[in-house]
Amino acid sequence: MRAVDIIQKKRDGHELSKAEIDFFIQGYTQGEIPDYQAAAWAMAVLLKGMSPEETTYLTLAMADSGEKLDLSGVVDIAVDKHSSGGVGDKTSIAVVPMVRACGLPVGKMSGRGLGFSGGTIDKLESIPGFRTNLSKDEFLDQLGSLGMVLSGQSLDLAPADGKLYALRDVTGTVQSIPLIASSIMSKKIASGAQAILLDVKTGNGAFMETLEEARKLANLMVSIGELSDRDVAAVLSDMNQPLGAAVGNALEMKEAIQTLQGDGPDGFTEHCLEIASHMLLLGKKADSRVQAREMAEDAIHSGSGFSYLKKLISAQGGDVTYIDQPEKLPEAPLKKVVTSDQEGTIAEVHARTVGETAVTLGAGRKKKGDAIDPAVGIMVMIKVGDRVDRGQPLFIIHARDEDTLRQAESRLLEAVKIVAGEVEPLPLFYGLVD
Repeated sequence: MRAVDIIQKKRDGHELSKAEIDFFIQGYTQGEIPDYQAAAWAMAVLLKGMSPEETTYLTLAMADSGEKLDLSGVVDIAVDKHSSGGVGDKTSIAVVPMVRACGLPVGKMSGRGLGFSGGTIDKLESIPGFRTNLSKDEFLDQLGSLGMVLSGQSLDLAPADGKLYALRDVTGTVQSIPLIASSIMSKKIASGAQAILLDVKTGNGAFMETLEEARKLANLMVSIGELSDRDVAAVLSDMNQPLGAAVGNALEMKEAIQTLQGDGPDGFTEHCLEIASHMLLLGKKADSRVQAREMAEDAIHSGSGFSYLKKLISAQGGDVTYIDQPEKLPEAPLKKVVTSDQEGTIAEVHARTVGETAVTLGAGRKKKGDAIDPAVGIMVMIKVGDRVDRGQPLFIIHARDEDTLRQAESRLLEAVKIVAGEVEPLPLFYGLVD
């Protein structure tokens, strides 16, 4: 078998066999197939696509390229959740303890932010001492003893994905839906959860900007799950405006804490309840959407979700006093309220612009390895469909210095569009694929 033959076969639009995909991924991971051939193959996939079966073979080949976790020895069933990334998406911090409080184990590996999307791991590291680099044994031990774990992605899981993603990033092939789907699902399958809920974002602040693209990606990932003997469902959620109010690491940590205490923004709370409900259904802890919703609501109202957040932080070495007293979390030295210079209705709060502005303040990375400032960020005081008066607050900027504050104010004013007539609020969700 030769790599060039596999490249030509895909270039001509033919379906690759499992053996051919296994040969190619194994050879590339081990350095036997060079970057230039892998780049040619990735471009052929981008242009010609892959069937669900091919994409499943690719996913399993990448999952098998490194270490795989088996969670069945410590829990009967564990659920995982993945978000395709967004601005202000701190959902996992609230949802993981909510779901665990309902009796369902959660084993989750999360990533760091890159570009305008914040990462769950970066937000959790606002808590002094919180460890995200758990070993395989630590991950399994904590899942068995506490019933939940939220750690960073192990480098030993799906190493083929890390190598291939770095290549795609510089060869114009990131947009390939089969390659996106296999990248996400290979890591999820390698991390061992039997049930997986996918939160696929769509909009100007998401990787999939159109609903059609998001639905196509969701359908493909659910198909991969089915063919890989995993219970998988995907919700399609809006990312045309930031999720919740807080954008920035410590600010989002505070908002997740407030949500578990029953005092979070309405839209974000509703988003968390919907995600938790689907996870409970996938994990067979509820027989209906109504029952799952009631269980998720009770995890907030009873305080059990908040209690489990403290247990999670403590188990991974974090200072729990920062959960009980979130005012101890890092705060920026400069704060400025940005107000409206007109009255009318909010027609747009451009999520990507808000996210990129947060990066300018220091809340995100312009390139891999950049340091994060946990204190800086933006509080978004408006949503599409809100009526505003002249002088009403639109944003509160939390900045480290005057220069970045001025830049942020200018950009945020560009993110907002105000019109005279009425505007319908944006939906939180566009549907479910299961």
